Amino acid sequence: MIALFSQTLGITLPVFSMLFLGVLLKRIGLIDMPFINTATALVFNVTMPALLFLGILHADLHAALKPALLGYFILATFISFGLAWGWAIWRCPLEDRGIYTQGAFRGNNGVVGLALAASMYGSYGISVGAILAGLVILFYNALSAVVLAIYSPNIKSDPWSIFKSIVSNPLIISVVAAAPFAYWQIGLPLWLQTSGDYLAQMTLPLALICIGGTLSLASLRASSELAISASLMKMVWLPFIATLGAWLLGFRGADLGIMFLYFGSPTAAVSYIMARTSGGNHELAAAIIVITTLAAAVTTNIGIFVLQWGGWI
Repeated sequence: MIALFSQTLGITLPVFSMLFLGVLLKRIGLIDMPFINTATALVFNVTMPALLFLGILHADLHAALKPALLGYFILATFISFGLAWGWAIWRCPLEDRGIYTQGAFRGNNGVVGLALAASMYGSYGISVGAILAGLVILFYNALSAVVLAIYSPNIKSDPWSIFKSIVSNPLIISVVAAAPFAYWQIGLPLWLQTSGDYLAQMTLPLALICIGGTLSLASLRASSELAISASLMKMVWLPFIATLGAWLLGFRGADLGIMFLYFGSPTAAVSYIMARTSGGNHELAAAIIVITTLAAAVTTNIGIFVLQWGGWI
């Protein structure tokens, strides 16, 4: 039992140590918000597209492209979104429903989920995780834009605006661009491959440090009952429902583990940016990010421990 728990910590601690290193570096003044904003833009526009491109380029598509797994992920995403929105309608004042819904369903899968999948399952985790990241970017951005726009006059939710935001997303572009290279097994020149590897290797530590630097204990202290409720939805109820559904449908091993890691990821930091852009309650968004990130250090370890103890992953 102790050995199993130590193995679980060995998977999650490298990821969360980078998050809390970001908190420390921000606190002692070695990084500041201008650096975090610039580094976040670098990750979003350059290094993470490189990571996703190379992850798919080197992926065994026959092993990673699993219609059942991808189909379940899409279905579970829509169900999670519907449950979060329904709960928000019942529980939240009108002006906070979009912020609550986004915070309760939108996980930080592109960074935390992918990092944990890579830590736990190596190249297979990166391959499957990169493909799922493409779906995450597509559906999370579209669903968040819709629900925020419904409750805010500042964001356009018409289909054309959503479509433009999707096709111009660097992460989506990298996933789509990599697909033919992987399918026809087209290699890259060695020098380009090496340069791409340098960029890709920067992604996860830099992104995790930036997320840690954006966490604010002031937001946590100012959190309300709504923030705690959304955080419980994000870190407990939706991961439990999604993982249980996957288990009942027969998913086991790495596929079940990746499903849990993706649905159990803390709320994406970009939800704070979208909340501010929409003119919504950005303090609520920040509080949800802080609470779920802190909770993830506990819930992720418990979830992996239980799934490993049961022999399901």
